[in-house]
Amino acid sequence: MEEKKNILTYAGLRKLEDELHDLKVNKRKEVAGKIKEAREQGDLSENAEYDAAKDEQRDIEARIEEIEKILKNAEVVVEDEVDSDKINIGCKVSVYDMEYEEEMEFSIVGSTEANSLQGKISNESPVGRALIGAKVGDIVSVESPAGQMEYKVLTIQRNV
Repeated sequence: MEEKKNILTYAGLRKLEDELHDLKVNKRKEVAGKIKEAREQGDLSENAEYDAAKDEQRDIEARIEEIEKILKNAEVVVEDEVDSDKINIGCKVSVYDMEYEEEMEFSIVGSTEANSLQGKISNESPVGRALIGAKVGDIVSVESPAGQMEYKVLTIQRNV
């Protein structure tokens, strides 16, 4: 089975690359220093600092591996090539919630970048899936646990 592509915006890619660099260059060195210091304190069997540093080292290595895996299968959406007539990954969209009569804004991103608190929704989420391909003026229906929701697309912008 082919591994799923991780769709990223350019900003998302940069963020991951920066984090990876920081982990490899700074955090690894930092934690190695903590382990060395803890070792020099002698008895490791009751050394909480040593255990904590080893745990931190494990977390850092796991995160490095995770980021490298994401980047290996990354497919970057070039925002300039996004057709701004239709909603696609890398777009910022404002919609009108027909039921609650309020305007909402979403950025459509790949699943690795999704963050609902920042209004970044995944292209794989129910709302994201419904919005992809829609044009200004379209009304999209989304099946949600709360029932059928309808959004009218007001504007589509490229993420700049």
